[in-house]
Amino acid sequence: MATVTLHGSPLDTVGDLPAVGDTAPAFDLVGNDMAPVKLSDSDGKVRIISVVPSVDTPVCSIQTARFNRDLDALPDSVVGYTISVDTPMAQARWCAAEGVEKMKLLSDFKGNNFGRDWGLYLQGPGLLARSVFVVDQEGKVVYVQLVPEIAQEPDYEPVLAKAKELAA
Repeated sequence: MATVTLHGSPLDTVGDLPAVGDTAPAFDLVGNDMAPVKLSDSDGKVRIISVVPSVDTPVCSIQTARFNRDLDALPDSVVGYTISVDTPMAQARWCAAEGVEKMKLLSDFKGNNFGRDWGLYLQGPGLLARSVFVVDQEGKVVYVQLVPEIAQEPDYEPVLAKAKELAA
C-alpha cells in the first residue's frame, strides 16, 4: 500500500507496487479496439507503462499526448501503453480527438485487476494512481515513478532516459 494525494487529500492504494528488479505483474486488459492486450504481447521490447486516472482530465491528457510524441524519437523496440479505468470506447474517442496513435490505450475497467496487481487501485474514487513504469525486454521492472500528487504530471525525463538506455 502507498499513499498519494488528490488536491492535498490523502488516498491509499490497494496492494503493493512492483519494485525495481521485480518481474512485472502480468496483465490482461482491453485495448480501445476491444481486443485483449497482455503484457506478454510485447515481450522482447522495452515498455513504457503510463498509468493515469482518466484520459478525459487535463493532466492525464497532457501526459498521454506527451508520451505519444516522445515515442516518435525512440526506436521501434520501445512501446508505450497508457492504462486507465476509462472504458475502451471513451479511450478510442479520446485518441481520435487528440490524434494519439503510438501510445496504446488500455482499459482496466473490468474488475480493476491491473490496478490491484500493480498496487495502484484507489478504492475510494475507483481510479488508478498516476504512475509510470519502464519494463525491460525480459519483463523486469527497471524504473518506477509513483506521482505523489495525482493532479501533477510525472517527471518525464528519467522515464525517457531509461527507455533510451535499454533500447540502445
